[in-house]
Amino acid sequence: MPKIIRLHRQGGPEVLVFEDIELDPPAAGEVHIKVEAIGLNRSEAMYRAGRYPVPATLPCLMGYEACGTILRLGEGVEGYEVGDQVSVLPLFQLGTYGVWGEEAIVPASALLPAPPGLSPAEAAAVWMQYMTAFAIIEAAQIGIGDGVIIRAASSSVGLAAIQLANWAGAIPIACTRTSEKADALKQHGAAHVIATEEEDLVERVMEITSGRGARTAFDPVGGPYVHTLASALAERGILIVYGGLSEQETPYAHWPCAMKGASMRGWVASEIWNHPERYERTQERILAGLTAGHLKPVIAKTFPLDRIAEANAYLESNQQIGKIVVTV
Repeated sequence: MPKIIRLHRQGGPEVLVFEDIELDPPAAGEVHIKVEAIGLNRSEAMYRAGRYPVPATLPCLMGYEACGTILRLGEGVEGYEVGDQVSVLPLFQLGTYGVWGEEAIVPASALLPAPPGLSPAEAAAVWMQYMTAFAIIEAAQIGIGDGVIIRAASSSVGLAAIQLANWAGAIPIACTRTSEKADALKQHGAAHVIATEEEDLVERVMEITSGRGARTAFDPVGGPYVHTLASALAERGILIVYGGLSEQETPYAHWPCAMKGASMRGWVASEIWNHPERYERTQERILAGLTAGHLKPVIAKTFPLDRIAEANAYLESNQQIGKIVVTV
């Protein structure tokens, strides 16, 4: 029987335990896969710890981003065959399905073919990050010479945003708390790095942009700091908040936005995949970027499946630059 993680109580990485579970045949619209690699996400850590906006129904499975090979097809599944290598996207609610294990049952609607030329680790770390970071293209419509403030820039989504900004001809301004990761971020394409605990973000952005301000700020943290980000925007700039890692209330930055006609909006990647035409168009553009070398998933570190608790602890240490992947 395959070894699969099922969450019985919430807490730190130590609550993750393996169980030997015989999986039922996939139901209609489902697919049974052999998992090859798992991409870890902050939302999963918050869900495991009981800090996610949607409460968990225990016991439950864990994980929603992976690469694997199809073992069985449920009734009515079209477009895939046994043996196909696929990527699993988080198109289902955490806990309803789960990919943390040697095998998994997932909805066929959550699959895309694994991009050609990528390793299983890269194929498990590609779609979620680029579709999330695609907000700077889809919502902010960045272009040549536009300043793009990227908070939590060393995350997989942050690095994806740096790559997309460079591809669009914009100026990626990476934000990190201290200067410890500055050199690495520049090596990964950041035009500028601002250590937000060591220097004044607004002053530096205005210096970088010759006083115009940034076209957009892309922020997964939220909280009161959105006032600072909004103050660094250009006229009619856009502040995009795509997460709540601060776990504080995120106020509307009224006056910084009002004084320059700027706007503040939320974003989740489902804005793309809930709309078939946009979903297909974005897939094509990401694949084109991968093929041309504009986009390349950055893997910070890999862990074997039996060390997935250690991988979770490393995720929460904030040491990484890029995606943490668990191989099976």
